[in-house]
Amino acid sequence: MSVVSTHRVSGWGNTTPVRARLVDDAELDLSSLGLRGAIPRGLGRAYGDAAQNSGGTVVRATGETIDLDAATGLVRVSAAVSIDELLCHVIPVGWFVPVSAGTRFVTIGGAIAADIHGKNHHRDGSFGDWVRSVRMLLASGDDVVVTPQSDPELFAATCGGMGLTGLIREATVQLIPVSSSQMVVSTRRCNDLDAVMSTMVDAEDTNRYTVAWVDATVRGASCGRGIVTFGDHADEASGADPAAYRPRSPVRIPGPAVPLVNSVTGRMFSEMWYRRAPRSRDGETMSISGYFHPLDGVDRWNRVWGRRGFVQHQFVVPLDADDVVRDALATVAASRPANFLNVLKRFGPGSDRPLSFPMPGWTLTMDLPATAEVASMLRRLDERVLAAGGRHYLAKDALVPPAAVSAGYPDLERFRSVRDRVDPNRVWCSDLSRRLGL
Repeated sequence: MSVVSTHRVSGWGNTTPVRARLVDDAELDLSSLGLRGAIPRGLGRAYGDAAQNSGGTVVRATGETIDLDAATGLVRVSAAVSIDELLCHVIPVGWFVPVSAGTRFVTIGGAIAADIHGKNHHRDGSFGDWVRSVRMLLASGDDVVVTPQSDPELFAATCGGMGLTGLIREATVQLIPVSSSQMVVSTRRCNDLDAVMSTMVDAEDTNRYTVAWVDATVRGASCGRGIVTFGDHADEASGADPAAYRPRSPVRIPGPAVPLVNSVTGRMFSEMWYRRAPRSRDGETMSISGYFHPLDGVDRWNRVWGRRGFVQHQFVVPLDADDVVRDALATVAASRPANFLNVLKRFGPGSDRPLSFPMPGWTLTMDLPATAEVASMLRRLDERVLAAGGRHYLAKDALVPPAAVSAGYPDLERFRSVRDRVDPNRVWCSDLSRRLGL
């Protein structure tokens, strides 16, 4: 009797590691999968259990194709290619990804499966808005090319579908033109959350990218104070060489995972980060990696939370429910868990994709230690999120119950109907899909 070797697999938050069989997509035999099925996995940057499959199979994407039409910006690219690899290829010839998450170490397949969003959602939408076609392996074994015209329901369910409709092999994506490898950025330091939000709203009219770091370690009127940065790509007149896109090698966190973040160090870092920012500065030139992906400057930064891991909790609420954002920050400030990273963005219009996260509103992301106390606190906050008509990002989730997804995603049954059509036996499944009943 042959012994099947398994490997430790976890999300970026390191909260629930499991054992699973790992195979490359080129070696995948759908007929050999057991009852636990398989789930695609890119670079493992989903924070929870979306790319885990306890006792089953995890499929690693392979492929290196980057076929760019330099005249139009259409690129045919393997699902395994990372945003980082794609940027190195396309920036020197004047193109940029239309949407970038907070890390460049996300594969194209992962960007589609999570329908990632960035600092420019108010203007450019999410990643799925720029995908023109997807080639994917269905549960039937068919290798198909899906477009918004050929099968609109399957296409919509795949963009944001967390890998549950099939294995993405490659995609054709529309890039945006740039003439520099640099950004021109403005900064505002704001004394409270109201000032942060009003600054962001004002900046959106004339800037492609807007984001804020907000402080949840101070209490009272200053809770939610923050640093807003906004800007756009520099033009050729800045003198920046487009071919100079060379992200620095990251600083390594010595391992094993050591808990460097606690309630004291979190408050110290937050105070330092807030005070070092200028009250107002315009026209600063920054590198693309420095503006879009600052955390990538620290290799395996997720290890600073220690072996217990952390959760990155992200929700969105309608624009008129900003009191929920205020309450969430105040609740964290009062509870004083280890916390230093909270990011606020404003979404524009949503899409017709049933599991796509963005909707018009405020979205708050909070990094918090994976403890029972934090889980209890977040359950109480989530009740307010759902009551306000909000929802949670599945690519970040590690905690919400099935009822929260049903309440937050009104098109969930539409997604399930697509799965029933293309994968009735649930060949593609994950710990996330079982936990949430997707």
